[in-house]
Amino acid sequence: MTHHSNIPVTPEQERAALQWLSVLHDHPDSGDQATFSSWLQADPAHAQAYAQAQVVWELSEVAGRALANEDARVLQRYLSQMNVSRRTRIARWSSGLAVAACLLVMVGVFAGWQPMRWVNDLGADYVSAPGQVRTLTLADKSEVTLGADSAIAVSFNGSERHVELRRGVAFFHVTRTGQPFVVDADGGEARVVGTEFEVRLQPGGAQVTVLSGRVGVKADKDAPQQILNADQQVAYTSGVAETVQRVDSLAQLGWRTGWLTYYKTPMVDVVADLKRYFPGQIVLLNAQLGERRISGSFPSQDPQAVINSLQGVLGFEQHSVLGRVIVLR
Repeated sequence: MTHHSNIPVTPEQERAALQWLSVLHDHPDSGDQATFSSWLQADPAHAQAYAQAQVVWELSEVAGRALANEDARVLQRYLSQMNVSRRTRIARWSSGLAVAACLLVMVGVFAGWQPMRWVNDLGADYVSAPGQVRTLTLADKSEVTLGADSAIAVSFNGSERHVELRRGVAFFHVTRTGQPFVVDADGGEARVVGTEFEVRLQPGGAQVTVLSGRVGVKADKDAPQQILNADQQVAYTSGVAETVQRVDSLAQLGWRTGWLTYYKTPMVDVVADLKRYFPGQIVLLNAQLGERRISGSFPSQDPQAVINSLQGVLGFEQHSVLGRVIVLR
């Protein structure tokens, strides 16, 4: 089932609806019901805005964990650095976690700002936007293709060439110069001299896939090095490497030409990919759905079409809010 908005709603009406929802949520006996009813009936768009705000609010209470975890942690660190007291924060966000998460949803979705992306981009040298695949040439003539919504920082010194993957995924075609080329990702590293390979950040770790040549992978700086050859892949989480797998690397790297290819991939990982191509938020609220395995190839530039295709097969519900939030459950 898909919910679509039929009545245009202005940003001012969205904000008013959220303010009313906050007031009625925190102070249900405040005596504002008559004023609220008058506002609600004054314009059909007000009722539409309030219905949309209720969906976002419902998301926010779940999304304090399911949607805004990473952004909330980054924002908390940012607030701590500003030395904002807990009392001041409570006074400002009077309804606690629900309002904090709702604020993150509204700011991140409707204003386009997401704290995690903002913090990552501060230290990045090259960034790609959501939906953008970007190829660039580094100072050593190596080529990097950034996947959608990705970021890297580059540091070349006299003895080694270092690249840090700060967000998303990157494919490297490394030129031989005699100096090691090292990609750092979430505490681990992939070290090469000259080859073609992908590094992809994942929750709590990263994954390395080799298209050609040889890549040495460490799950952390002190871990033993694993040597990967063409069509091999390894993932590591929290400094621990998994078993090396044989894969069809050319198919898995199809995102470079606009295709996302999966083989028995959990739905939660597919959704994580689609988020990088969607200019809003995709929220998966069904843990069992997240565990379902997906196989197939899909066009990366139309996440909504991919979700519609998967819905036809898996039978889940989807709801759209203002065209900026897709909720799957």
